[in-house]
Amino acid sequence: MFKQSRVGCWWRAIALFSIRCIHLFAVQELEKFCYSLSHMKNSDKPSDFVHIRNILDDVLEPYRSKPDFELKEVWRLWDEAVGETIAQNARPAAFKGKLLVVHVSSSTWIHQLQFLKNDMISKLNAALGKSLIEELKFKIGPLR
Repeated sequence: MFKQSRVGCWWRAIALFSIRCIHLFAVQELEKFCYSLSHMKNSDKPSDFVHIRNILDDVLEPYRSKPDFELKEVWRLWDEAVGETIAQNARPAAFKGKLLVVHVSSSTWIHQLQFLKNDMISKLNAALGKSLIEELKFKIGPLR
C-alpha cells in the first residue's frame, strides 16, 4: 500500500511538471511574439485590436499537425453544418485525432444528439470537404 501511494505521487509530480513545461513553452512563444510587436515601427503596427485566438493560432501553427489545423474550421462551420436549433444547444469544445468533443446544454440534448450523431458527422465532414471526424462525444459544458 505504501509503495503504491509513492508511485502515485511520482506520477502526479511528473504530470504537473509536464503541464508546467508546456505552459512555460507557450508563455515563452507568446513573449517572443509580443517582443517582436513592441519593436515594430508605429507605421507597421496594426491599428485595430487582434483577438488572442488569432495570435495563438499563429504562434502554435508550426507545432500542430495538418489535420488538427484543418479541424479548427469546425468552429467556423458549426452553425451551418448542424443547423440553428442544434447550434443553440451544442458547441464544439475540443478535438483529439478524429474525435470531436461537443459541449451541450443538458442531458436531454445529449440523448437527442446520440440519435443524430452519424448524420452530424457526415454533415460536418461534407462542410470540411474531408473526412476529418469519425466520432463525436457529447458532454454537458459551457456553450461559448
